[in-house]
Amino acid sequence: MADVIFFEKPGCGGNARQKALLEQAGHRVVARDLLSEPWTPQTLRPFFGDRPVADWFNRAAPAVKNGELVPESMDEAGALAAMVERPLLIRRPLMQVGDRRDCGFETDRVDAWIGLGGGVPARKMEGCLRPDMPPCPKP
Repeated sequence: MADVIFFEKPGCGGNARQKALLEQAGHRVVARDLLSEPWTPQTLRPFFGDRPVADWFNRAAPAVKNGELVPESMDEAGALAAMVERPLLIRRPLMQVGDRRDCGFETDRVDAWIGLGGGVPARKMEGCLRPDMPPCPKP
């Protein structure tokens, strides 16, 4: 069992499913509001590890979807500055267990890291799973 600090967008159905999966696996989830956290480049950067900058972004963020911001064209400093200014751009959830941090909810990766107790779900657990659902609440 792990204590998982889980930075989420409150009201997000995807984050609710992810937290439930972690709790079913026996983990204690400490949920925090990703959008109201006082991020700085220094506090945010460790969550992305060695992932490419483009993988740091929430692809469903309006600024990304409408082409205002193109993650593939951003460098590290620019990406962090944009995310500190607009946390909705951050790929979620951000998770921390002890000193290790990560972003997103790739089930194989989470299972290898802290375990998902009994196997990885066959369905995708990251991003909006049902396009016919109403959008998550706006911040």
